[in-house]
Amino acid sequence: MHKSKNAIKQSLGERIFSYINYFILTLIMFICIYPFYYVFINSIVSSNEANKGVLLWPEHVVFVTYSQLFAGTDIPNAFIISICRSVATTLLVCVMTSMFAYLITQKDMLGRRIVYRFTIITMYVGAGLIPWYLTMRMYHLDNNFLLYVLPYCLNAYYMILIKTFIESIPDSLEESASIDGAGFFTIFFRIIFPLITPIVATVAIYQFVGSWNTYMDNYLLVSNTKLQTLQLILFHYLNQAQAIVTQMKAGNLTSDSSKAAQISVVSVQNTITIITVLPIMLVYPFLQRYFTKGLMLGAVKG
Repeated sequence: MHKSKNAIKQSLGERIFSYINYFILTLIMFICIYPFYYVFINSIVSSNEANKGVLLWPEHVVFVTYSQLFAGTDIPNAFIISICRSVATTLLVCVMTSMFAYLITQKDMLGRRIVYRFTIITMYVGAGLIPWYLTMRMYHLDNNFLLYVLPYCLNAYYMILIKTFIESIPDSLEESASIDGAGFFTIFFRIIFPLITPIVATVAIYQFVGSWNTYMDNYLLVSNTKLQTLQLILFHYLNQAQAIVTQMKAGNLTSDSSKAAQISVVSVQNTITIITVLPIMLVYPFLQRYFTKGLMLGAVKG
């Protein structure tokens, strides 16, 4: 095959520079990926190997810790609660905050600037933990799944991002739709919302990760074990890993002594970490292109 006429010939120095760049980038990629890989391989080994610390590849692969944690603990229920919380909160934030941001851009809205400025103030001034706690109790959100959803429907920071993005859309689109008889909700859901998909996807990633990692509201206001999130379970189990291993080996969580012997504190801690981090790693690739596009457009449009 003939080489393309547009191919650029590189000098020896340029090739060396490219190889050095490839080496450095590969090294950075390895540094970023290896910690997660280290945690994973140490979660699928026996207690003896886990205590030694596996560096590259385990001698014997076992999934005893995973099976016992899912079979004898509250992790399955907590996993479902965390998924439901993150998905519900993300959907509501994307819709409610986008609608609020679009409303703020309407020049004929009464008191628009006052509402916008008071919303911005909430980013800098907070009442504190005790007033927040009393407010949630007053609304009877303690031991209630709505505690995970309702307080997060609107976000001032996300509102600013979406508002700035909406303001870059030509007014002629809204004007033509209004002339044709379209109302506020029709214009928003059929014209505006599809156009702001990149920034909404960016907000969705931020919110999903934030909702998944949050456990303080659960810790303070939820005593019902059926409403506990995975992050709170992780917090407790990391602090009580030794007690959990003791229960497993004593037969409280498993009846198979050979399996119990393969469980260690290190494997329990690593397994819980993988269970908590894995959903985020699975969600991000699906929204990555929208996330990148949203950041680039935001950078260009100011």
